[in-house]
Formats: sequence, structure tokens, C-alpha cells
Amino acid sequence: MLKVFGAGGGAVAASALLAACNGVQNKTSSAGAGAFPATGAWRFVFINHVTTNSFFVPTKNGMADAAKLLGLPEPQWTGSAEGNVAEMASAFSTAINGNADGIAIALTDSNAFVEPTKRALAKGIPVVAYNATAPGNYPLTYVGQDLYQSGYLMGRRIAADVTSGTILVGISQPGGNNVQPRLDGIVAALKQAAPAVTVLPINTGAEQANELNAITAAYDGHPDAKGIYAVDAGSTASIAQLVATRNLQGKVHAGGYDTLSDTLKGVGSGALDFTIDQSAYLQGFLTVLYLYLFRLSGTLVSPPATDTGLTFVTKDNVGPYLSAESRFEGGPKADLVPMPASIPLPAATTLTR
Repeated sequence: MLKVFGAGGGAVAASALLAACNGVQNKTSSAGAGAFPATGAWRFVFINHVTTNSFFVPTKNGMADAAKLLGLPEPQWTGSAEGNVAEMASAFSTAINGNADGIAIALTDSNAFVEPTKRALAKGIPVVAYNATAPGNYPLTYVGQDLYQSGYLMGRRIAADVTSGTILVGISQPGGNNVQPRLDGIVAALKQAAPAVTVLPINTGAEQANELNAITAAYDGHPDAKGIYAVDAGSTASIAQLVATRNLQGKVHAGGYDTLSDTLKGVGSGALDFTIDQSAYLQGFLTVLYLYLFRLSGTLVSPPATDTGLTFVTKDNVGPYLSAESRFEGGPKADLVPMPASIPLPAATTLTR
């Protein structure tokens, strides 16, 4: 169901599926969606570290679509616009004190959210981590990319293009659990596959509007860099702009993360070698679904840890991203996205009996 749902137009697909369910209710009804029992209008709260960042547009679409599907109010979106951990912790406490029915938290810090998580669980409020997780904390599960592994695979890909010299790697929040593991993975992969490459991290800051200036200044200071990469959405979009503006295509390798408009255009034009899609939509949709089922079952349906994946988007497969402009990737369209004539063969499964 999720694969089909992910293939075609969030709100449209959600309303179509709702209409097909027996006993469907409107989104604020307490009678339950489909064959589910009455639940009440459960209120879920999402706490985020960069609430206005374009990356999370599809995440917000996903959480809204899931809530509509399940007959719930749209979850609250709160936290900090600039990665301020204290502001996030305050929003967490407000959600607990307000007796939220479920809390989703991006665990960007390893210490600040441990006690609030314990306090929420002690009050019977389920807590799920999304987008970033942290060792030593106590969420029921994590919905998001395997961040270190994605960085490691990105590093292996970089090594195929750059075997020596310096590469610049933009990172919006050095040390943050949402991006630092990716940088660590890149460094580890290059030590193995291309040890003559030097990685120079560039702190681009949490404010999306300032990342282009940071990336540009870093390149001006290192014009001999063999590659310009990033581990966050805003920095990657900034690299695409820089490469296009300075006519650097073919002179430096470049790539990064996520599917902002400038990034996809950069992949399409060849300014970027690749970007990595981590399914931001599912980080909202599945989190709401898991919180709902956990409450509905009285804790019997325990939410699984979910890796939302890694897709390398290149010039070969960027076409549908550009043409669809779908809400699944933060675009404006809720149209059904047509299926291709054939589906590319995925990697062989690693699951064993």
C-alpha cells in the first residue's frame, strides 16, 4: 500500500483511499477511519530543528496526508527555525504539559531530549524519533535514513570520481545528529577507497538563506578543490547554484543530499553529479501512522525501526523528479504521478530466513 501511495499524489491519493474505506469519517471525527474503532481526535506534535527549511515541506505533507487518512487533526509543527536545542526542548515540554497524544522529535542533540522523552513516556505519551536519532535516548523507534551508512555510500561514490586532492563538504550543523554521521561516513569511506583525498568540512549554518555565501566563500578560498559536496539539503542546493553561476561544470565534481528545486535542476543540467533522496515524505507519513497504531493497539503494535532509504538521483533518473513536481518531493502538484513502463531492477534482497 505504501509503495502505491508513494507513487501518486499525496492529498489526492489519500482522499481516494479514504473514499474507498467503509465507514470513512472526516479528519476531525472520533469514529475512526475505515474499520478502525473510535479513537477521539488524537493530537500529535512534531518537534523540528529547522521548522522553515524547505527540506521538510514533503515531511509536513506526509504527516498531513496520514492524519487525513486516519481521521485525525493535522499534527502541530513546532520547534526551532535555527537549530536551537533549547527552543526544541521547550517545545517538547510544552507538548508534554499540554498532554499531546503523541510526540515526534528530531533527536539532533544527544543529551537535551533524554529527560523529556522519559517524562513523556511516564505520562503515557508515545515518542518517536524521525529524521535524526541519538544513542542513549528512549524513543519507541526511529523513522529516517541510516545516516552514517548513507554518508559511507556517498563517500564510496565520491572515490570513483576523485582520487586525490581536497574536497569541500558543506555541513549545516556540525556535530548535529542529523548531519554529522553523514560526514563521518564520507570520511571513513574515503580513508579506505581514496586515502589521498583530504576532506575539508565547511560550516554553512542552519539558516538556509546563508548557506550559499558560506559555500561560495569556501570555494573562493580553495579554488583548486577537486570536488564540492554537502550533507544537507540547503548546502547542496547552494552548490548547484555556485557551479552554475561560476561555470564550474566539468571542472569540479559536486553532489549532496535531498531534492530541493535548485538541486534537481542542478542534477538535470549536469552541475551536480548526483543527489541522495531519503524519502522525506515517509518521515512524516510513517511517523503519524506508527503513533496512531501504537495508541490504537494499546502498545501491542510496536513501531519498527524504519530506514527511509537512499536513492542516488543522477542525470539518468532525475527526469520524473523534474516533470512531476510532486508534493512527495516538496513540489506544488498533487496529481497522480504516472508509473513508468518498466521498473528498474532493485538491489538483490539481503533478507534471510
